[in-house]
Order: sequence, then structure tokens, then C-alpha cells
Amino acid sequence: MFAMTPENVPRIFPPDILARLRERVDVDPSLVAGDFADPRVRARLADTEILITGWGCPLLDAAALDAAPKLRAVLHAAGSVKGFATPEVWERGIVVSSAAAANALPVAEYTLAMILLAGKDVFAHRERLRTERAFPYGEILPGVGNFGRRVGVVGASRIGRRLIELLRPFDLSVSLADPYVDEAGAAALGVPLLSLDELLAGSDIVTVHAPQTPETRHLIGRRELALMPAGSVLINTARGSLVDHDALIEALRAGRVGAILDVTDPEPLPADSPLHDLPNAFVTPHLAGSQGNEVARLGLTVLAEAERLLSGRPPEFRIALEDLERTA
Repeated sequence: MFAMTPENVPRIFPPDILARLRERVDVDPSLVAGDFADPRVRARLADTEILITGWGCPLLDAAALDAAPKLRAVLHAAGSVKGFATPEVWERGIVVSSAAAANALPVAEYTLAMILLAGKDVFAHRERLRTERAFPYGEILPGVGNFGRRVGVVGASRIGRRLIELLRPFDLSVSLADPYVDEAGAAALGVPLLSLDELLAGSDIVTVHAPQTPETRHLIGRRELALMPAGSVLINTARGSLVDHDALIEALRAGRVGAILDVTDPEPLPADSPLHDLPNAFVTPHLAGSQGNEVARLGLTVLAEAERLLSGRPPEFRIALEDLERTA
């Protein structure tokens, strides 16, 4: 059974993918669990072996699980399962899989694009062109370019690791800061491991890919922003709370750094937030993750995971309970 906001089913499972899924499992796209207390949903839950979840999935607590005695797998057609999967899911031996790796790709692609644009100082020079309506043709702009540009990746999450892969073909100097990665792990990724302070002080572009936890709230604050070189750029596609927005606005107003933000705190920003108008802040509306035709990739991932289950193999993207904090 599907368990998500009903309108997401045809987005994630367009007709061709849905048809392939229905060849393998008995699933009714007209009955989507938006509330596990709904009598029709509970009747279907009694025979459900695989729950295909997505954005808007209701809480999988003890009451919901009691209504699904045959449930053996939860295949999540999105990223983190922290918003709906309670520890009891794992305690009952139910397999949990997530399409977070598929969702990581468009975020990494977005970040790659922004790194290259930031290295060319595209956003500042666009503002200059809009103001002056002209530019000196043939001028060689100092400090612009991606040859040897230093990029610091904060967090070896799925997105952080995928980004490091995408950055390899370019003439960039990439480093990593992550307290959960050792020297051998960083070497396997092909990047030097630095402390967060070292990375901030030695990077022209810093991109944040750490999970949202109580410990990472305001991971990048006033002290950390002060460590960044003048003219450097901060990119955040993780969670808005990882950056102290008050401190960031101060640094932006001082002209010390630039920022590219796809996530904010709060989200969306208040209409009067200075981040909307500061010329050295580029804010996008949380679109780095799967959008439009990219969402079908999540459905394909779930289809592949279902096929693995049905053939007696474990899911490729299985999540253990202790992995939860690392899935954001």
C-alpha cells in the first residue's frame, strides 16, 4: 500500500513506472494511506506486506503497526524517514529502505552548479551588469575562475560524498570536514580530512551537507563565519538551522562573504528578511532536491528495492535504526 500525500503517488510513480510496479506487487493507487486510523486504510493494512511511503506519510507508531501484522518492509520513496518511522518499526524486525541516495543526486548536481558559478563570481557580476547596464569588453577580471579554487565540503553525507565524486573532473582543490570520518575514509574519497576550523579558514567556497541534529544547530555561526576568508562563499543545501542567520546577515552586510541558500531558518523566510534583498545573497526556494521529472527517479529506486525483496535479496539502501541521524 502507498502511504503518502495522495497527489505524490502519480508524481513519483508516473504511468510507466506504476505499471511496472503493479506487475510485481498488488497495490491499489486509488487507496493511499494518509491516515492510518481511516477504516478503509486499516482494512487494507491487515494484509499489507510492503508499505511504500513518501512525503506526507503518517506516523508509523505502535497503533499503526498493530494494524499491519504482516508488514515486513517499508520502502520510502524520499529521503529521511525520521519524520514518520518510530523505533518500534525496527524493533518489530521490519526492513526499512530509503531512496535518499536517489534524492542526493539532484542536490549534489545543484551544489556543483552553484560552486562553479560562485567560482566565476557570476552572481556579483550579474548585479554589476544590472546596475551599470554595460561592461568593459575583454576585461580580465581578477580573482575570478575555478582553476585551483578551494572547496570545503562539510559533512560526508550521501550528498556530500556524491558531490565529491562530481567535483573530481574539475581543477578544484577539495577538502572535507566530518567528525565521523577518519583519515582512511577521507583517503578513500580522495580528499584531505581537515578540522572544521581548518576547512573554513582555507576554503574559497564552503558547502554544508551535515545532518540536522541538536549538535549541528548553528554549526556555522559568528565565530565560524569570521574564520572564512574575505570574499569566500557559503552554500547551504542541508538544513537552514545549521547556519546562524543573524550572524550570516551581519557578515553579508559587511561584505565579507557571499551566500547561496536553498534552505533557510525559518522556511520559508519572512517576507521582510534581508536575505531577500542583499546583493551577495542568492536564495532559492528549497528546490535542490528532487523536482519535476527528477521525482520519478525515487519511484524507480523503490521499484528496484521491491524487486530485490521479492527475489529474496536484501534492499540495497536498507537503513538501520542507528543510521537515522546520518540520513538527513
